[in-house]
Parts: sequence; C-alpha cells; structure tokens
Amino acid sequence: MKRIVLPAAIAAAFALPAFACDGLHIIDPYARASTTMSQSGAAFMRLANHGTQDCRIIGARSDVAQRVELHTHIEDDAGVMRMVEVEEGFMVPAGGEHSLARGSDHLMFLGLVRPLEHGDDINVTLVFEAGADLEITMPVDLERMPEHGPGHADGHSHGHSHD
Repeated sequence: MKRIVLPAAIAAAFALPAFACDGLHIIDPYARASTTMSQSGAAFMRLANHGTQDCRIIGARSDVAQRVELHTHIEDDAGVMRMVEVEEGFMVPAGGEHSLARGSDHLMFLGLVRPLEHGDDINVTLVFEAGADLEITMPVDLERMPEHGPGHADGHSHGHSHD
C-alpha cells in the first residue's frame, strides 16, 4: 500500500505551485529598532508582484519577537498620526508593487526577545492569504535614513528576490 500512496503523494506535490504568489519579489528588506533598549522594532521592504495574480500578505512572524503585526499610520480626527494594525493585510496587485516604508505600511515587531543590533541578520516569515508562507532573511540596519515618502522607489534591488 505504501508503494501506491507514496507515488500519489509525490505526484500531487509536484502538481502544486511552489509558492502561491508566483512572481513575487522581495526588494531591499531591512529591520530596525528605535533604541537598543526598545521592546519593539519594525521591518521595511518593497513587494513587487511580477505575476499574473494579486497577492495579499496577511501576517508575519519572527523568532526575534513575541508577535509581528502588519501596521500602518493613520491620521485621527485631532490630526495626530497613530500606528494601527491592518488586520486585512496588504494587497500586492498583479504587475504592481506595495512598499512597506517608514511612516507608512510596515511590519511591527512587538515584544522583542533580543535586541536588534546593527549588522545582524534576522529571519522573518511572511504569511499570504493563499495559504503560503515565504521565509526571508533581512539585515538589521540602524543607520539607514528615511526615504523620501512612502512611495519612494529608487529602482535598485539590494535585497533578496524570490520567484
């Protein structure tokens, strides 16, 4: 019986795409904490979808934090900018991009279990609506200056790309 089940399982595995968001590229990922004593940190990157189907990132996790949330900044009625969790996630349209940038959408590390030290690499798993996870490694960069607005894209790819 094992001879029948095993080949069927192998054939089924090859019939599925390796990653539900084919054509997704992670560009220039990096993480930072505001101070060495911070209990929180953030990660930024560009998500470029060269595929033919929309992809929605709905979560993330990392061993450097107790919890990782998708966050954005919104202006409240008093004109104060506040950080809030985006439970529905971020859409990366087919043929388009979505930037996770300082002052805009980003990953938020809550309850850091160790300091994010400049030059370290950390592992982050991005979770997609289609049921796929994508593991990436990103550097901790505490010296990087903010870019010129949430939509800034300089056209350079400094990070890891995944097809």
